[in-house]
Amino acid sequence: MIENYKDWHEQLPYALRDIVLFVELQSTPYLLVYGTETIIPAEVEFPSLRIIQEAELDDAEWIRKRYEQLALIDEKWMIAVCHGQLYQQRMARAFNKHVRTRIFQIGQLVLEQIFPNQEEYKEKFAPNWQGPNMVRKVLSGEAVVLAEMVGQKWPRAINSNVIKRYYV
Repeated sequence: MIENYKDWHEQLPYALRDIVLFVELQSTPYLLVYGTETIIPAEVEFPSLRIIQEAELDDAEWIRKRYEQLALIDEKWMIAVCHGQLYQQRMARAFNKHVRTRIFQIGQLVLEQIFPNQEEYKEKFAPNWQGPNMVRKVLSGEAVVLAEMVGQKWPRAINSNVIKRYYV
């Protein structure tokens, strides 16, 4: 007999027999073949109530094992946190090898980056930088206060990542 999608009606009695067998005996085919119910791997690591009943553990023993499992989880969590911190430190060190700090001085000419969300610069061929502007004040944390060439001081500080030196 060739098995394909056209002969499903010939396989139907076998499927119905399995369903009736399951309903009448209240057992699964795995239980009928192997004589035991299936156990998923998670139930072996963290025993469920069914596994505990089969193992016939008393309450004190079950509580002790549960505390041991919880202690192991905390220990594994701490190890994972330490590994994560070490990984972040290694990545920061590798990144910072290639970073050059830019130091700006008062009176230096710089160009400011234009962001795409600024209304006056939404055209296709709009410039990416505006200026030149003059550095009026250098703040800690790589922030600077700029002023236009005319002398109008800007009220806010900007990050030095969005400016670059202007060469005349």
